[in-house]
Amino acid sequence: MALKKPQQSLKKWTSQKWDYVSEKDKRKPKNKRGRYLPESVRKSLSASEKSATNRRKRQASAKGKFKAKYSKKIAGKVRRA
Repeated sequence: MALKKPQQSLKKWTSQKWDYVSEKDKRKPKNKRGRYLPESVRKSLSASEKSATNRRKRQASAKGKFKAKYSKKIAGKVRRA
């Protein structure tokens, strides 16, 4: 039986190796952690992009928000992952 489009998307999403951008974030409390991204996106980011996206995520967490918007460049990479 063929999978429907949402099921295909979920299957693809679960097969990606998701982890924190910084290895140190695993030991931090949840409200101080940075971005959680697929492996392909993490490898494609430059050092400055990694620090910028982590900073943005941590600032949103400090304000009590659960989500922080991606920059346009990183959002495109996540969509293509």
